[in-house]
Amino acid sequence: MTEALVSGMLQAGVARADQLHATDILPERRNYLHSRYKIRAGSDNKEAAGSSQIIILSVEPQHLNEVLDTIRPALRAESLIISVAAGYPIARVAARLKPEARIVRSMPNTPSTVLEGVSALAFGPRVSDEDAQVARTIFESVGKVVVVEERLMDAVTGLSGSGPAYVYLMIEALADGGVKMGLSRSVAELLAAQTVLGAARMVIESGEHPGRLKDRVASPGGTTIAGIHKLEEGRLRGTLIAAVEAATKRSQELGKGNADG
Repeated sequence: MTEALVSGMLQAGVARADQLHATDILPERRNYLHSRYKIRAGSDNKEAAGSSQIIILSVEPQHLNEVLDTIRPALRAESLIISVAAGYPIARVAARLKPEARIVRSMPNTPSTVLEGVSALAFGPRVSDEDAQVARTIFESVGKVVVVEERLMDAVTGLSGSGPAYVYLMIEALADGGVKMGLSRSVAELLAAQTVLGAARMVIESGEHPGRLKDRVASPGGTTIAGIHKLEEGRLRGTLIAAVEAATKRSQELGKGNADG
């Protein structure tokens, strides 16, 4: 996700390479980021935090406590903190930093790496309108942005955070169906993936309800409605709803675990 944000901000002109400072514990990763994007890359989190106005914590949740404790003494009063750590609430970040910290919690998803992601943002009580716009601009460089109440972040995780995996399974299954019917694997995968991409774009750009778009494809007595009948027999919609629910509940469980840590 760090690389996706770096690439997106640079491509969108949100930041220049000389304004970005990334840290990583792996030397090969630092060398890669520097050579690929010409940004500053080091290993000292405290140094990076002390020289930055905007700090993006793109860290695994189990490591975030340590990182927060490290950077706390170096934080500038005007620093905006943006957390990308899943299941780690704003209040817990604030508790390990200074009381006046301005904190944004984000949940991007993996398609951000190809600038087609969607990110949900929740704002802490000290975040100003200007701070909120800065956060939106950063994440809009890698896709769409929605703003939600923090209590809904687990639902976001269950839907858009885990959702790409559900879609990959559907693409794989559609391609398998094409192969079963005689198409080559490469052709079937391209047809399936592009079909999903095109359908998603139709939903976003038309603004119409997915059900209405579905009805336009399903002509009376035709091939599509026969296929939809089979999907309904297999409880596709109910299964997808259950998948979002299960992932949401698991995110809530993990969040409680982080709160205990």
